[in-house]
Formats: sequence, C-alpha cells, structure tokens
Amino acid sequence: QKTSNFLALILLERLSKYNLICLLQYTEQEKDPKFWNAWAQRTLKNALTLQELNKNKAKNLILFLGDGMGIPTVTAARILKGQLNGQSGEETQLEMDKFPFVSLSKTYNTNAQVPDSAGTATAYLCGVKANEGTLGVSAAAVRSQCNTTQGNEVTSILKWAKDAGKSVGIVTTTRVNHATPSAAYAHCVDRDWYSDNEMPVEALQAGCKDIARQLFENIPNIDVIMGGGRKYMFPKNMSDVEYPNILKHSGTRKDGRNLVQEWKNHYVWNKTQLLSLNPNNVDYLLGLFEPGDMMYDLERNTESDPSLTEMVDVAIKILKKNPSGFYLLVEGGRIDHGHHEGKAKQALHEAVEMDRAIGRAGLLTSDHETLTIVTADHSHVFSFGGYTPRGNTIFGLAPMLSDVDQKPFTSILYGNGPGYKVINGARENVSAVDYKGNNYQAQAAVPLNAETHGGEDVAVFAKGPLAHLLHGVHEQNYIPHVMAYAACIGEYREHCMSPSGSAGLRPAFSIVAVILSAARLLC
Repeated sequence: QKTSNFLALILLERLSKYNLICLLQYTEQEKDPKFWNAWAQRTLKNALTLQELNKNKAKNLILFLGDGMGIPTVTAARILKGQLNGQSGEETQLEMDKFPFVSLSKTYNTNAQVPDSAGTATAYLCGVKANEGTLGVSAAAVRSQCNTTQGNEVTSILKWAKDAGKSVGIVTTTRVNHATPSAAYAHCVDRDWYSDNEMPVEALQAGCKDIARQLFENIPNIDVIMGGGRKYMFPKNMSDVEYPNILKHSGTRKDGRNLVQEWKNHYVWNKTQLLSLNPNNVDYLLGLFEPGDMMYDLERNTESDPSLTEMVDVAIKILKKNPSGFYLLVEGGRIDHGHHEGKAKQALHEAVEMDRAIGRAGLLTSDHETLTIVTADHSHVFSFGGYTPRGNTIFGLAPMLSDVDQKPFTSILYGNGPGYKVINGARENVSAVDYKGNNYQAQAAVPLNAETHGGEDVAVFAKGPLAHLLHGVHEQNYIPHVMAYAACIGEYREHCMSPSGSAGLRPAFSIVAVILSAARLLC
C-alpha cells in the first residue's frame, strides 16, 4: 500500500505542468549537440567582451545582501523562478546570474567558524572582521559588555559615502534595526539591543545606546530608510497605528522618546502612502511598514504592504537625484528567517523577490557608473537532492523511496532544525502531509527549535566599475574596500587624483551610458 501511494504521488509530480512543459519544450532540441554548442559559443562570445574592463569611477554603489542566501539557495531560487514562469527551471537565469564577475567570500567571524549576521555585516559594511553578535565594532569588543564599546568603533561604507557627499539609503525586509542594516550606522556590542527596553540596566547606566536611537543619531540625515521595526521607535505601550490595542505590536521605548516624530521628514507606514509620493519632491524618507519584521512575501498584504522591489524602486528614484551619486544597502532579510524556521518555500520566494528587486535596480541605473554587488552574509544547512528528474518541482519528492525505512522524502532537506519529526518511533511519512504548503517544515536530520547557519563560502556577484576586482576567493571584509576604491571614498580618495590633480579613474559619461543601455534593450 505504501509503495502504491508513493508511486501515485510520483506520477502526479511527473505529470505536473513543469514536467510537461519541460518534456515538450526542451527534450527534442537538447538531444541535438548543436543546441549545446551554440549556447556555449554565445556565452564565449559574451565572455570575450569582458576583456575590456570597466575602469570608470563608480558614481553609485548598490549592495544587495541576501541574508542566509547560500549557493544551494541561489540554485533552488533559480529553479523556482523558472517554474513560476512555467518553465522547467534549471536553465533559467536569475538577474544575479547575468553579472559578469563572480567570486567567493569567506564568512567566518573572528570568534566563530560558522558566523552570525552581526559579525558578518560588520565585515562587508565596515571592512573589518568582528565577533559574532557585535555591530560596527572591532574584534576587541566583547558581546554584551558595554564597556568594551568605546574606542573600538569602526565606521561603515554608508558613512564614508555620506561624508563624500553622496546620498545614502537602507532598504530591508527585516526590522531596520536588525543585524544587517544596523552595522551600517550603529556601534553596538549586542545585536539584540533593538531599543532601550531590550538592554540591561547596567549597559544603559554605562552610557551605551540602543540601536534604534543610533539609527537617528549616529549618521544624521540618512536619506532613505525603509523596512520594519516600527515598535522600537515609539514610547512603551503606545498603540500601533496598524494594529491598535495589540500589546505585542505596541511601542517599546522606556525613555519615552518618539523617534518617528523627531525625524521631521517624510514618514510613511503603508504601501499607499509610499507609492503616492513623488520622488522628485522627496529628499528624505522614513518608511516603517510593520511593528517588527515585514511579512513574508507569500503572506504579504499586497494592498497595504510594499514589496522589496517597490521599496527599491522608490529608494533609487529619490537617491539618484544627487549629482554626486549614492550608496544603497538592500537586504532580502527574510530568506534567513524562512530557513531558520525550516520553511524552504518561504525562504526561496523571498530570494526570488530579491532577484526581482535586483532587476528593477538594473533598469534604473547604468552599469557604466554603478557598481552593483549581490552577496550573502552566510549560508544555511539547506540542501536539495535525491536524483530528481529534470523539471521536478523544487518542492517535490525525490523519485525513490528510502532504501532504509521505505518511505518517500522531499528533495529539499535540512541538516538540522524544527522539521525533525518522529511518528510512532519512525520518520514521518511525508506523503501524509502537505509538503508543498507555504509553511511546510522540511525534514531535518537533527532536532532543533531553529535551524542553524551554514559555514561554507558564499557567492559574490558583481557588475559595473571595477567589478573585476571581485574575483577568486576573498575574506568577506574585502567587499567594502572594493566598493570604496571604485567610488574614491573613505580611505581611497587619494588614488583617484593624479599628480596634476585630474581624476585617475575615468568618470562615466552619462550620454554614452544611455546610448549603450538603449542598444542592449534593442538587441
């Protein structure tokens, strides 16, 4: 009976629209060697054009950070993107796949082989490796020890860009005071000090500041800030505008400050307000769309909550008005949360949405003057395998039973996490549950309340001025140094000036960029 049920499930999967399209669209042409040879030759021709390197000075800098987006996640997201478009999936290109330069980043923290998002953020934003759990401080600082903060602060590329006269922005799907965005502006020995409510009394008495407060005080006039985290900006128990009288969403601040009121610039808290803005009339924007993290894209209210792509679109349109250019940090932060919860479907849809945002950014900028980098802070113990056939839905079953317990298993599995389930002393039979559901927790080898990060290297995709400097295998803290060098900011201002006082790097000529961009669109 078990075997027949399993075979029925497999048959349904094989007859799914993905497999059917795969069989009809790809099988015949892929049997011909000319198909593969022609594809490779087109790729080679394109690669040969990269020999003329882009050595322009970068006017604009964009960093897309997929939190927890390890290489297996990138591959699975690629397949999902294709399948969402009615294709087999494997042959699809993500927007990041189109970037000409790819390298690997070593993600370890100074005190951790498998890192956390705070120490890694300090690396790829501030240019120095740090201890896990700490933000914007060197490895001399000790987590949760307030008295190790002073004298160990390190500044970020966002500040270097602001000091150089560029506009700067932060867009995230997490709280704006979560680990990744916080390292851009905060100096904090504990990533969990979101507001003064989460801080120990001793730390407050010693003069340490919460992260939300630092967002508004450390780098005055950050031009664009968008994400979640509303409750950390308001006085304790102040009712939330979207979820009135729900205590867990109410304000948390013990100091009584209303940081949003102190902002004194454009503030929005829903999609309608955001999209009604005319970017030409907005210089500074604070958008806080949820009390905590923003909703998963699969669960997002499309009427009231903006997508990451929509936030990026508005952010770039505001920032690009500055003739000196801009720096923008974009985080697809809930990829990480989906994996921690063992909910691969949520994580992969978050990754696909970030890829859409990458595409939108590409349409709004030019590679001739904008250095764009896509990377991850760390990986996860997420995998997919099981000898699945071409076009198998990414959330589907492997095409065989386990030869140990004679039960089916999904292609996607975790090394550890909440998906570990034992029923009557044996592994759960996935054919009895909805393994394609949005919140299905994929099976895990080791039981944990939350799945863990992975320790392997992550990919770094780069395009634009001096993108070729991201090659081979590098320490994670190398990334902001490349970005600063390309834009002539921070410690890298002088190399852009020759003895005669002229720029050592060529400025990108906008008219040329426009013509070449138009030509690409016409091809």
